[in-house]
Amino acid sequence: MEAISTDEHETDRHKGPPYTLPNRPPPAPVMMVPPPPTNQPHICLSTLLIMSSMALIDAYLVEQNHGPRKIGICIMVMVGDLCFLIVFRYVAVWVGAEVRTAKRGCAMILWFLYIFVLEIKVYFVYQNYKADRKSLDALARKALTLLLSVCVPVLFVGLVAIDHMEYVQPFKKKEELRNRLFWVVLDLLDILDIQANLWEPLKKGLPLWAEGLMFFYCYILLLVLPCVSLSEISMQGINIVPHKMMLYPILSLVTINILTLLIRGCNMLLYSDARVSGILIGKNVLAIILKTCSFIQYRKQLPNTPPAFGLERQRNSVPHHHGNQGLGRPVSIVMTAHPQVVLPDQTALPLPLPEVTTTCQHT
Repeated sequence: MEAISTDEHETDRHKGPPYTLPNRPPPAPVMMVPPPPTNQPHICLSTLLIMSSMALIDAYLVEQNHGPRKIGICIMVMVGDLCFLIVFRYVAVWVGAEVRTAKRGCAMILWFLYIFVLEIKVYFVYQNYKADRKSLDALARKALTLLLSVCVPVLFVGLVAIDHMEYVQPFKKKEELRNRLFWVVLDLLDILDIQANLWEPLKKGLPLWAEGLMFFYCYILLLVLPCVSLSEISMQGINIVPHKMMLYPILSLVTINILTLLIRGCNMLLYSDARVSGILIGKNVLAIILKTCSFIQYRKQLPNTPPAFGLERQRNSVPHHHGNQGLGRPVSIVMTAHPQVVLPDQTALPLPLPEVTTTCQHT
């Protein structure tokens, strides 16, 4: 037993002190810090446009109320704007950081947030005008329509920021993209015109269900359709191809050009609404014709890709497996000449290539 204990003591002595890991500093925590904005003027212009439009709508809400209720509405509006400004501060920084990139995700968030809050305020302004039909303040109602028709499309154009897309080098491609976004602006003005018919002076009002349906239908279109256009730009990435952005034209053809044409036709025929814009009806008819022709041309161009070129690319991309059976039949498209051995009777025989065979076996 003593010999065993001494042996264990000697082995412990040879082992030495236990190994301890060096004291390393703990890893620094990952902080979600927004990137520095790459375009300060873009952030300033967007902030000025959004906050000025919000302030003007707030002025409508405050001036439509009287007495002690006016003070309460003013306090509620200020608290709401403060909460909106806190959220807007962080979103605007991310929007300014992605202006020169191919992404527009934060721009979609900012658009959704702005329209969501703005249309809630516009709804209360519209309800106050509806409750007080005796006050025919046509100038203030026209000014509200003008305010929305300027601020909403200008903000959308600013969020797209075509002039800051440095990765779109060809001038023709940038102009084609600008033309497609011009249709989005026209659709926004079309939606706002239908909404404006609800608060502008009217001797004979529409039914309550029809007014509510028209307002919230336009509300949903303002929220969704510009986000679809921005998402198409993000999905295309750096190699953007404007003529392949077909999702928004299809949606706008159904939801705006066709349905708004039916809405205006019903208002004009059933309710004798004299405010229906004949110009925008013509715009929708023209848009239906042009978009249908572009869809037909797009479908015709899809099968026109040369099949020989595609077959050649497919064959060149497939590896050539000829193994032991490849000497008797052609496998690849481009045939290379084999080394030949010339005999004294001038007969040329192919020389086998063992290294090629071994390479094919490995592949």
